[in-house]
Amino acid sequence: MKRYFTLFVAVAMLLCSCKEGGEEQFETLIEVTPHSIAGLWALQSYDNGVTLAPGSYVHIEFVRSDHTFTLYQNIGSMEEEVKHGNYYIETDAELGAIIRGNYTAGDYNYADWAHRYIVEMTHDTMRWTAKDDREDVSVYCRL
Repeated sequence: MKRYFTLFVAVAMLLCSCKEGGEEQFETLIEVTPHSIAGLWALQSYDNGVTLAPGSYVHIEFVRSDHTFTLYQNIGSMEEEVKHGNYYIETDAELGAIIRGNYTAGDYNYADWAHRYIVEMTHDTMRWTAKDDREDVSVYCRL
């Protein structure tokens, strides 16, 4: 099963519709809700433009019905690592949508995510900016 998931991820990354480049990919923003964020997303860049090494991936799947997520990654390891948890979307009057989360038991014993993130999104792309470190910017593409 793991082999099929890895194959699916490889094909999905090739078909991913994120545009390369700058701000034009965030021209038409949509509201960030459990409904709009639901689905499988692939990390395209982090730390304000650094891309992943060839063969590396980070995917996160959001489930709207129970506000859970599953994170699949192979960063720093040859083996896939899978983490589970809960996510929460809040609205800040000045900053807009803020997402935060925590990992469930077995995945860091209910530890919170390192940051809360300001989220901007279109139908196919999300940009997460750490609320406490505006240089920490990650871009995700819908798979």
